[in-house]
Order: sequence, then structure tokens, then C-alpha cells
Amino acid sequence: MVYKYLFGPVPSRRLGVSLGIDLIPYKTCTYDCIYCECGKTTDLTEERKEYVPTDDVIKELDHFLSGKPSLDYVTFSGSGEPTLHSGIGRIIDFLKREYPEYKIAILTNGSLFCDPAVRKAVRRTDLVMPSLDAVSPLIFEQINRPKTNDPERIIDGLIKFRSESEAQIWLELFIVPELNDSEEELSKIKEALNQIDPDIVQLNTLDRPGTESWVEPATTENLRSIAQFLKPLKVEAVELYDGRRKFASFNEDIARSIFATVNRRPCTANDLSQILGLNLKEINKYLQTLLEEKKITYKEEKRGIFYIGTGNERAE
Repeated sequence: MVYKYLFGPVPSRRLGVSLGIDLIPYKTCTYDCIYCECGKTTDLTEERKEYVPTDDVIKELDHFLSGKPSLDYVTFSGSGEPTLHSGIGRIIDFLKREYPEYKIAILTNGSLFCDPAVRKAVRRTDLVMPSLDAVSPLIFEQINRPKTNDPERIIDGLIKFRSESEAQIWLELFIVPELNDSEEELSKIKEALNQIDPDIVQLNTLDRPGTESWVEPATTENLRSIAQFLKPLKVEAVELYDGRRKFASFNEDIARSIFATVNRRPCTANDLSQILGLNLKEINKYLQTLLEEKKITYKEEKRGIFYIGTGNERAE
């Protein structure tokens, strides 16, 4: 069976072996984040609807999971904001009813949790991974470029979800140096985090090119300093996690195919997705690994970020 809406399983530093579910067409989102690995948002919207057929997604899941694969999570992720899909609740209910042995995760920006219908749809999820990068409207606008600039609405939605669901909340804070790492902004973020009460705060920063080329990664020292500042909240730095090759889902053939392709000619992530027939999110996981291992590099051109093979060693 050829899967249109499932991808992977992929090796995830945060989730282990994860089967991805992509419910949203590229690139439809409520944000246009400057650091997004999937590129610039082309459809900035808050309209919830059935972007892809819910029944078809359920059929694909039933076919894949009936083989009893070894997975750490089934994860709603991919090309946009998954809670925009109006059928996400039906899909979660199907998984809970037919395949309760699998944990469900959602990677979300949390922007729609102010909607009671969204909170109800995802409340049976095992793990929700929202983001909160700023509390000040000006900084929120600069980093996330949202459809609606109202960070207080997002915070309120997450507070309500915390009280309505038993799901674990691992909240991501993406650090952009010179924007949200000042003591003033971090103090506001910490106050909001104390209200939301997440189980874990995960600090993240750029580990491959984002939408805007001027975005720089935070240093390890900066991340550790911020983690200390946010105590007594439980804080982890994603940047310090082990690489992906240790996971059983790491596919050496995919890594070699990407390496061989960009060694022949420079490609964007979208080019690789089309050439290799893989979901963009999956491509990005392997690009990150190859960049970390210095087996590829990149260069910004008019059409975007092009990945280039080093040409002097094999990806293995």
C-alpha cells in the first residue's frame, strides 16, 4: 500500500521511533515561524476543515498498524498545524479504540487550544507538544508571524487544556538569540509557564536552516543558562540530546540516498522530497543528522536553501 498521509517511522530525538501522520497540505499553518524547517507558510489561516479525507487516513492507519510495528509514538506532525484538521478527533478516537497499545503524540503550536472543540478533539492524546516562544506581542509577531497576534489567548487555551486532559504536556520553547532570550522576556515566559504547568519544558534552537537565513542558533552555554533561569520548572535542552542513528527506525538507505543525491547536484529539502518520494518532515530529520555529522553542508540561493554533499566520505 502506498501511504499518502503516513510517513516513517522516523527517528526522533524527542519521541524515539515515531510514525508520522500528515493531515495538512504543504504549507498550511496558523503561524509563519522564522525558524520553521518546512519553509515559509503559503496558506496562513485559522480555518478548521477536512483538509484531507479523514476516512482515508484511518484506512492507512489500520493497514499499517495491523502489522503490529514497534513504535514509541504515533505522531500528528508534518507540513502544517495538525489541529486545523476538523477530523483529528475522529482519528484519535479510532486509534484509542482499535490500537490502544500505541501512544499518540501531537506536535502543535498550540494556537487553536483557545477553541473548546479543539481541546475536546485532542484531550485523549497521550502527549501534547505545544510551543510558546514569546509572551510579548511584538516578539511573538517577530518570531511566529501568526494569523492572530494574541499570545494571551494561546496561554489561556493551554491552561484550560491542562485542566481538561490527562495528557502529558511537553512544551517547547524555541530560543532565537536577540529576540526571546532577554531576562525581561524570559521572565514573562516563565510566569506563563508556571500558569500552564507543563510536565516538561523543552528548550530548542536552530540545528538546520530555517525559513529566514538570518536566524542563528543559541549556544549550548546560553541554553544551559536559560534552563537554570527557568527552574524550578523541569527543563530539558533538545540540542543536547543524542543523535538519531541509535534508533531502530534510522534508515541507512534513506541517509545514503540523500547523501548520494546532493553529492551529484545541490538540492533543496523540497527537491529531495519530490525526488525520493518522502515526506518533507522525514527528509528534514535525515538532513539534520547529515549536517550534524558534517557529511553535507548548505548554501542559500534565490530559490531557497540548497544542500550540498561534501563529496569526501560516504553517509554510513
